[in-house]
Amino acid sequence: MSLPSRLAGALLVLGLAACTTIKTNTNYDPNSVQKLDSYRTYSWLPMKEGANPRVYNPIIQARVQQAVDHELQSRGYQKVEEGQNSDFKVGWHGAIDQKVDVDYINSYYGYGWDPWYDPFYGPVAYGGAGISHPVVREYQQGTLILDVVDSGTNKLVWRGTAQAELSENVDAQKSQKLINQASNELLQKFPPHPKKE
Repeated sequence: MSLPSRLAGALLVLGLAACTTIKTNTNYDPNSVQKLDSYRTYSWLPMKEGANPRVYNPIIQARVQQAVDHELQSRGYQKVEEGQNSDFKVGWHGAIDQKVDVDYINSYYGYGWDPWYDPFYGPVAYGGAGISHPVVREYQQGTLILDVVDSGTNKLVWRGTAQAELSENVDAQKSQKLINQASNELLQKFPPHPKKE
C-alpha cells in the first residue's frame, strides 16, 4: 500500500479542533491500479525546501512521517532506508490558506413578538419578509497532500488530499492527533480498487 508523497503540513501545524471534520479526496492513475496493489516496500522523498516554514520544518516533517509510517506499516508495508530499492516513494505537501465564509441570517427567525407578526408570511408591518444580515467569518484552512510515486517510473500514481479548518490554539499533542487522523482517513483509500463497470 502506498501513501501520497507529501502531507500538507498546514493542517498539521496549527491542528484542528477536536470536533473539526476533515474532508478527504483521492485521485489515481487508473492504468496503475494493478501495480499499486502489488506494492510492498516504500521509502520517503526528501522534504520540500524553501517553502513556508510554518508548514515545512523538521518538527512537522517528523510528525507526518510518524503518522504515515504507522498507517502504512499497520497495513503490511515495509519501510526501506534512503538509497535502497523500494516499490514506491511517499512525499507530502502542505498549505495554510486564509478563507472567508459568509452566511446570511434572517432577523425574523424564531418566534415573533410583534403583534403584527404572521408566522406564515413574516412580519406584516414590514412587508412580509424578514431582513437578512450577512455574517462574515474568517478562518484558516489547512491542507495536507500525500503523494505516492512509483519508484521504477518516477511517476505520480496516487494522491490524497485532506482539508480542515484549523483552530488557533494548538499544542504538539493536538497537532499530532490531527496528522494521525488525516493520514488514517487518506490511507483507508489506498491502494485504490478498480471501479466496477
